[in-house]
Amino acid sequence: MSAARSQPRAAFLVRDLLAKHLERERARLGRIVLANGCFDLLHVGHVRYLEDAKARGDTLIVALNTDESVRAAKGPGRPLLPLLERVEIVAALRCVDFVTVFPEPTLERTLQVLRPDVHAKGSDYTAESVPERATDLALGIEIAICGDPKEHSSSALAARIGREREA
Repeated sequence: MSAARSQPRAAFLVRDLLAKHLERERARLGRIVLANGCFDLLHVGHVRYLEDAKARGDTLIVALNTDESVRAAKGPGRPLLPLLERVEIVAALRCVDFVTVFPEPTLERTLQVLRPDVHAKGSDYTAESVPERATDLALGIEIAICGDPKEHSSSALAARIGREREA
């Protein structure tokens, strides 16, 4: 007997289609929060960040870096999980409503296209150090620092797994 794969709870839409959907449904969707990241090797820090981001509004969109942009930021061995698997995992989280992807090194273009009410960043940032701060301010997007202190990372987890495999 084979186990049937359940459908993700969140909808995956390419950025431009998601923008059109948001235009049509904005009143129904309420306060829209946008979070982003690689989400390579999902860990408790990711879950806490996304749950806190969702608490800042009604609808949570998570924008994932493409495989190419992850490699550019983190090096040739990353991501450990390919984009489509990362999309499926993040979409399965209860707090996530939509998942999209972006190829750029920063979220500026995605903020311009989607125009969320809130831009959620992890606790490794301050409101002043968010790379897209100028774009947020120009568009009237609130910056929210979310999650617990940055004590977890996919890079540290991958390194720990590598050390344990060598032992």
